[in-house]
Formats: sequence, C-alpha cells, structure tokens
Amino acid sequence: MATVALADDAESDPRVKAVFDDIRATRKTDFINNMWRALAFDPGLLESTWADVKALMATPTLLDPLTKEMVYIAVSIANSCSYCIHSHTAAAKAKGMTDGQHAELLAIVALAARTNHLANGLQVPLDPQFDMAARPQ
Repeated sequence: MATVALADDAESDPRVKAVFDDIRATRKTDFINNMWRALAFDPGLLESTWADVKALMATPTLLDPLTKEMVYIAVSIANSCSYCIHSHTAAAKAKGMTDGQHAELLAIVALAARTNHLANGLQVPLDPQFDMAARPQ
C-alpha cells in the first residue's frame, strides 16, 4: 500500500508535467510508471531523482545498458525493493537479458550474500593487498 496518493492530475503542476514529458521523450513511451507518479507528490524530489536516473541509466556511460540494469537488480535484491526488482528485471529483459543470464545473476547475488554474511560473521581481517588506501600510488 502506497504512503502517498498517486494523483491522477499530477501533470497539472508544470514541474511534474515537464519531468513526465522528459521521461516520455527519453524512454520513447507514453507510460509513466508508479514510481514517478508517487514521486510527483514532491516536484523537487521528482526532478532531482529523474535527473540522476536519466544521467546514469538513460545516457550512454562506461557501462552498457544491460549491465546497468543487472547491477540495479542486484542492488534492489540486496535492499529488498520488490518494486525495483520487478521494474528493472523487465527493463533488463527488454534490453536482451536471457533466462540463463537472469539465473546466473541470481546465483551471483545469492553467493555474494552468503560470503558477505560469512565474512561479517567471522570478522575476517582485510588483506593488505586489497586495501587501496594503503597501496603505493
């Protein structure tokens, strides 16, 4: 259950309309998902969040679009965000993620969670070779 109402008239605010129009243009779709509709309760938060998403997820960077979506899925799993798991899995599949890649991603996430818990539980000391701050430049 949402903690804010998903207003049907959110685009009556010119700031919200501008962001929604940019989302539509950038993504080449008329669909505005519920995440953006929920953020529309605060136009400033909507604007800043979309600016960050657009800069990292919708603009060419050093990582390819499918890798970005797969990283987003992994972090969303770690953060237990069901909405983001679903939306970014759909986006990754639209960008070509195969069932095999999805299965391998989930296996890696599960492995990382297991070994992270083991390292934390055992309080394994950091190897000096892994401490980038202590390495000579």
